[in-house]
Amino acid sequence: MKGNIVVGQSGGPTAVINSSVAGVYAAAKKLGVKKVYGMVHGIQGFLADNLCDLDEYLSDETGIEMLKRTPSAFLGSCRFKMPKIEGHEDVYEKVFEIMEKHDIECLFYAGGNDSMDTVKMLSDYAAAHGKPQRFMGVPKTIDNDLPITDHCPGYGSAAKYIATSLKEIIRDNASFGVEKPTVCIVEIMGRNAGWLTAAAALSRGADCEGPDAIYLPERVFDMDKFMEKVKHLAATKHSVVIAVSEGVKIADGRYVCELANENVAVDAFGHKQMSGTAAYLAQAVAAETGLKTRAVEFSTLQRAATHLASLTDINEAFQVGFDAVKAAEEGKTGMMITLDRNGDDPYQCGTSAYDIHAIANVERPVPDEWITEDGCDLNEGYEKYARPLIMGELQPLYVNGLPRHLVRK
Repeated sequence: MKGNIVVGQSGGPTAVINSSVAGVYAAAKKLGVKKVYGMVHGIQGFLADNLCDLDEYLSDETGIEMLKRTPSAFLGSCRFKMPKIEGHEDVYEKVFEIMEKHDIECLFYAGGNDSMDTVKMLSDYAAAHGKPQRFMGVPKTIDNDLPITDHCPGYGSAAKYIATSLKEIIRDNASFGVEKPTVCIVEIMGRNAGWLTAAAALSRGADCEGPDAIYLPERVFDMDKFMEKVKHLAATKHSVVIAVSEGVKIADGRYVCELANENVAVDAFGHKQMSGTAAYLAQAVAAETGLKTRAVEFSTLQRAATHLASLTDINEAFQVGFDAVKAAEEGKTGMMITLDRNGDDPYQCGTSAYDIHAIANVERPVPDEWITEDGCDLNEGYEKYARPLIMGELQPLYVNGLPRHLVRK
């Protein structure tokens, strides 16, 4: 590439999205790209011409290694929805005006479904108006719901955190309950896809029986059957731990969290802000059974735990960023880098570039064949898929007893 490039981050952060930025930077410098700019707060910041020079942070190996160990979005994220092209050409022209101003030849955007929609619209506009600039998507989402790719960078680390935390909660909850069990309900992110909640199944092993039930949004949530399940478990066990997705819905289509609060806020993309599912269910169980209950909501902890990140995830996040630059160098545009599994024993995974139009705005659910017949658990098919993604660790760099992070000035 003769010109400069820019990389941005969008949507919910992850434990490894910064590794993708490191991969983009490393590949660009290997190819001799002069300037690698970072968008400050994604495409929203880019439209305000808010850029930073990544050489200030990553010009030596120490900076790259620190970035790999830093959670969240180093460049800053956003939830900005690009408007429809028709009638808003001025917004798109502004993007190209800024690219030309800084001699930016290619834009790389790391994110999930909505971010890939931004890549699609920008590349479509460029194609329709004869613009030479290129646009590449770099996959990221702990929700793991992007289609085509085998899995998404960010998922493995979030799954590792969830499985680890579930083991610890199970140990804690089992400490009591001599007379009556405590029912602990753990709420896990994921919106309309149950991939993250499914990771609760990975807590099972020789030293842990795992959660007593796992509820995914791929199946309708039946309140009566849920209560029957809890009563049965409470009658036969001295500790009950249940994992539930924030996005479970009852038969009429309402989210369980809406039963407690009908005025659920929505973001720029129309996505409802989910929270309170575990709290609602815990209160319902306590009211009907008289049992002691506890609600645990992992919330943003599950996407910011770089101290517990999967080394496999870190390396693959770096690789998709690196290979996005290689694909752009080959002249590709309007594509996203996918992770392509080539084997399970041993685990092997490569990458390829795929048409963004088949990916943007499409949600991939957990396959039905991996959900048990009663809809309350996962089978070994899921574990075979997910276990390799959580393998390995990258030790944080500790200063004064705490992990050191790379922070933008």
